[in-house]
Amino acid sequence: MGNGNAWTEIGLNGQLAEVLIGHGLMEPTDVQADTIPALLAGKDVSARSQTGTGKTLAFLLPLLQRINTESGSIQAVVVSPTQELAMQIVRVAERYAEPLGIRVQQLIGGAAMKRQVEKLKLRPQLVIGTPGRIHELLKNKKLKLHEVRFVVIDEADQTFQLGSEKELEAVLFAMGKDRQTAFFSATYPEQMTRYEGRWMKDPVRFQLAMEHRVSQTIDNLYVVSDRRDKTDTARRLIRLLNPASALLFLNDTNEIANWEAKLKYEGFAVETLYGDSDKQRRAATLARFREGTCQLLLATDVAARGLDIEGLPLVLQLDPAVDADHYVHRAGRTGRMGKPGTVITIVTPQELFIVNKFRKTLGIDLSERTMFRGKLLSDEQLREATRPGAGRSGGTEGAAGRARAEARTSARAESAERRPAGTAGAASKPASVSAAEPGGPRVGRVGAKSVSKQAGRAAAGADGKAAKPTAKPVSKAQAKEQKKRDGKNKGAPKWLKEKRDSAKKE
Repeated sequence: MGNGNAWTEIGLNGQLAEVLIGHGLMEPTDVQADTIPALLAGKDVSARSQTGTGKTLAFLLPLLQRINTESGSIQAVVVSPTQELAMQIVRVAERYAEPLGIRVQQLIGGAAMKRQVEKLKLRPQLVIGTPGRIHELLKNKKLKLHEVRFVVIDEADQTFQLGSEKELEAVLFAMGKDRQTAFFSATYPEQMTRYEGRWMKDPVRFQLAMEHRVSQTIDNLYVVSDRRDKTDTARRLIRLLNPASALLFLNDTNEIANWEAKLKYEGFAVETLYGDSDKQRRAATLARFREGTCQLLLATDVAARGLDIEGLPLVLQLDPAVDADHYVHRAGRTGRMGKPGTVITIVTPQELFIVNKFRKTLGIDLSERTMFRGKLLSDEQLREATRPGAGRSGGTEGAAGRARAEARTSARAESAERRPAGTAGAASKPASVSAAEPGGPRVGRVGAKSVSKQAGRAAAGADGKAAKPTAKPVSKAQAKEQKKRDGKNKGAPKWLKEKRDSAKKE
C-alpha cells in the first residue's frame, strides 16, 4: 500500500495520500472508506460510528481536498460540542492542512476573543470551534460565513442538545444555502432524524451495525457493591489493577468534589474535568493526565465528550451509564483504533437490571467480577478458588456465594478500621461485620447461655484478665454520706483530698 492506492481508490488526491502515508496511515478505516467518497461527491452525510474509528479524518480529508487555497474566505466550518474535542480536531487539521497550504483557525470559548479576532485577519479558510464562541463572533460582526460551502457538526447529538441549539441554528442560517452538511456522531438518538430533516438535503446515512457499537477489543466487566461501600470498592479496584491511568465517570457533577476528596485522602493522584471550566484549566488538567502526572481523572459524560487519550487502559464507571448510548460513549475512551482496553462498572444489587439491559441492547459480553484475596475473579475462577471448602458448604455454588459475601464484608470491615478515631459508627461496625462473616457466630441462633458467655469474654478485655466483680448495692445512708464527702472535696486541693480519703480508709 506504499504507493497510496488504498487512499486514491476512494477518491483522495495523490498529495493527501502521500501526507497520510507519511504519518503511517496506510489504508482507510471502515468509516473513512464509506463516507469519504460520498462527501467528495458533494452529498450530505449523516454517519454514526463508534469512537476511535477515525471519524475525524473521515470528514477532514474531503473537506481539505475541496478547499480552494487561492481564496482567502472561510470555506469550511467544523462545529464541536466541547473545547477539548474542538482542539483535538484543530491539531489533526493543522497536521494535514499545512502541507496543502490551508490556514486553520480555532474559535473556542474560554480563550481570549480579542486574540481570535486578530487571527481572523489572517484570512483562514477552515474554522473549527464551539457553537457559543462562533455565534458570539458572528453576532458582533467579527465573522463572515456567507461563503461557507462545507459544514460538519461533530458529535452532532450532543452539539444540538447541550443548551446551544439556538446558537447553532443561528450559525447555520448565516451560511449559504448551497452548503454541504455532514453530521458525525457515536450515538444516534431519535431526535437526530428531526435535525436531519431540517438542515440536510437527501442525506446519505451510514449507521454502524448495533453489535459493533462497542469495540470488540474491550473487556466489559462489572462489580457489585452496596452504595455505602462504593468508595472503598473503587479504591480496592484501583489498587488491585494499578493502571497507568484511568478515567472515572460519574453521573452527577455535584459528586465530583466529594469523590476527589475521598480518593486524594486514599493517596491517589486525582484531577477533575468540569464541563464549565475555563479553557486553560481544562487544557492543563488533560496535559497532566496524558503525561502521567496524575493517575485518575474524574469526569461526567459532558466533560469527557469526544475525549481522546491515547492508550488509556481503564474506564471505571462509579455510576452506571444512564443508557446504552452513554455506555458506548464512555467505553469509547479506551480500546481506540483496535487497542485493548477495560471498562468496569460498579453497580449496586438494585442496579443489576441495568447490566442486563446493556448486555441485550449492545450485544456485549458484560460479565461479573469479584475481588477475592487480591485477585479479580470471574464466577468460574471464584468457584475454583473456593473448591476445597465445597464439601462442608453444600456445593461450589454455595462456596462462591460465601466468597462474594466475604469479599464485601471484609471490604466494609477494612473501611471501618481505616476510619479515624471518633468517626461515628467506627467502633460498632467491625463487630457487626464479624458477626455476619461466613463461619462466624450467627447471633440470631445463639442461646441465652452462649450470649452470656460472649458478654463475659468481652468484659474480660483484650489482655485476657478477669473482669472486676460487680459492685455491691449502696444503701441510702451510704449514698448520702458519699454525697456529703464529695461536697467537701469540691474545689479542695489535691493534698487535702488525699488526706481525707486516707482518713476514711483508716
